[in-house]
Amino acid sequence: MSVSLDLTRAAPAATAHAPKLANLTGLTRAGLAQALVAADVVRPEKAKMRATQLWRWMHHYGVTDFANMTDVAKETRGALAQHFTLARPEIVERQVSKDGTRKWLIRMAPGIEVETVYIPDVGRSGALCVSSQVGCTLNCTFCHTGTQALVRNLTAAEIVAQVQVARDDLAEWPSPKEDRRLSNIVFMGMGEPLYNLDNVADAIDIISDGEGIAISRRRITVSTSGVVPELKPLGERTQAMLAISLHATNDALRDELVPLNKKYDIAALMAGIRAYPGIANTRRVTFEYVMLKDVNDSPAEARALVQLLKGIPAKINLIPFNPWPGSIYECSSWSTIEAFAAILNRAGYASPIRTPRGRDILAACGQLKSESEKMRASERRRLEQGAPAYVVVDTAEDDTE
Repeated sequence: MSVSLDLTRAAPAATAHAPKLANLTGLTRAGLAQALVAADVVRPEKAKMRATQLWRWMHHYGVTDFANMTDVAKETRGALAQHFTLARPEIVERQVSKDGTRKWLIRMAPGIEVETVYIPDVGRSGALCVSSQVGCTLNCTFCHTGTQALVRNLTAAEIVAQVQVARDDLAEWPSPKEDRRLSNIVFMGMGEPLYNLDNVADAIDIISDGEGIAISRRRITVSTSGVVPELKPLGERTQAMLAISLHATNDALRDELVPLNKKYDIAALMAGIRAYPGIANTRRVTFEYVMLKDVNDSPAEARALVQLLKGIPAKINLIPFNPWPGSIYECSSWSTIEAFAAILNRAGYASPIRTPRGRDILAACGQLKSESEKMRASERRRLEQGAPAYVVVDTAEDDTE
């Protein structure tokens, strides 16, 4: 009697422990050349040339398959596919507001999710608010994102992937020179960028490279709550525009709103800002100031803000508070915000009031939270209703300059 064994079910187990392929899209030019040589895909003398070739395919044309790199030898394409990947992360959920604001929940790895928001008609034409960490350690009391514990820093590849996902969705490959819809990048999403400076700096190098995504460093803004020792390194390494999440003019109140202030107080923060490389009237620092009813919105606070910023080339973004479940704060009235702005304007400071957008999909400033450690409400809804993974919400409301 002969016995045959069905091994089809065992096949996945055989590949379950296959080594994870490195994603080339998060490597700097130098790192890309080194990786190609280390994997024995190209000889050292050809590495720089081949890296330049791959760079344009990845970051100018946005390809995700080595087979589409038509000017690369077939044998080399095969070797690349054996060692590396260009795959995008999984989009768990996509939401769209009536005004065109888009939010993606992106799964970088099991249990590692971040939210990324595109806001049209902001900056030159449209801004992408990217995350630098999963969760946050700062616990700013007015910020929904701060209620999610830090999971880990994002890699440069995971930061760049957020830009790639947005450009896929906006159909912006190859990189347009004119009429691009995504013109600005702001590190104002989940996390504190200066606690992940190495990966943020590498990502900015990749995003700003003129032969790839080609978004100018002057259109890339990094927002920080005030990690003072990293301010100068940020300016020296990235030449990015600086934004400060300020929200108060005295230490007592800022200690409450932005607990990091207990470590780096306002005096230390302002000294660090004044020493930021390259600030000038043509490279102003943006100060973000969330408007909280009866907390920081009085005329006296506005006058104190004018005094605090004296001598700093600055712009002040007044942000109407965006409510979220469980928050103890309310948004200042529109008349209060306008009166506050008038005092700043009379002192010579541009102080635009951000029009809230994306509130309906929790995409506005301070509302991002991935809840990757729990089963999300949206996933429960999908299971209950048998709905597809992509969800479009038809409603409205910025989160950038």
